[in-house]
Amino acid sequence: MIELFFGPTPNCWKVSIFLEEARIPYRLSPIFLDIGDQFKPEFLAISPNNRIPAIIDHRPADGGEPLALFESGAILLYLAEKHCIFLPTDARGRADTMAWLMWQMGGLGPMLGQHGHFLLYAAERHQYALDRYRAEARRLYGVLDRRLSDTQSYVAGDAFTIADIATFPWVMTHKRQQISLDDYPAVARWFAEVRGRPAVQAGIAAGKSLFANRTPASGASRDRLFGLTATQERPREE
Repeated sequence: MIELFFGPTPNCWKVSIFLEEARIPYRLSPIFLDIGDQFKPEFLAISPNNRIPAIIDHRPADGGEPLALFESGAILLYLAEKHCIFLPTDARGRADTMAWLMWQMGGLGPMLGQHGHFLLYAAERHQYALDRYRAEARRLYGVLDRRLSDTQSYVAGDAFTIADIATFPWVMTHKRQQISLDDYPAVARWFAEVRGRPAVQAGIAAGKSLFANRTPASGASRDRLFGLTATQERPREE
């Protein structure tokens, strides 16, 4: 049984999609970022970086004590290796999958996260930040589009892998980020195919009822949501 510490975010959907695709039993433990669940000592013991997702594998392969793990890429790799699924076993296929997984972790996710933050959530408009992160977001979409044009199938080649699972939830934000997939036809083709997978749909729907009807974060709850500690105060305005 996998316990998934979860909120409705692209990084968490990576893990719920994997678990649904692999048909691995799991339960959700909701983490409400706006009330500071991520700063509680019991969660920090699992995820020292106070970020979601995190998991506890209550039946690790070595048969020992429950195994806690944080960082979405590490979780995907751990689960793929444990269950021998969505990670090629041949050297070249594995290398390609790992490269594109790291590309998502180090590039697409962080850059789209910053673009989305300054576009949708920043209290003040920072034109330099908007221009910088939008240009990088579009560049990365171009990288992905060229890759998918080459493979004519999935991100790491002919097979659906953890590289697709990691990438899809971030591309799912394209409308809110005001990026049109009409500009990236290979991405659009891939996105429609992956979105049509029943397990992907189930992974995205996971926990929806747990987070329904929550009011938008503001004030102190907004500060907690965007990374200030539970005890930090907003900077005083002079």
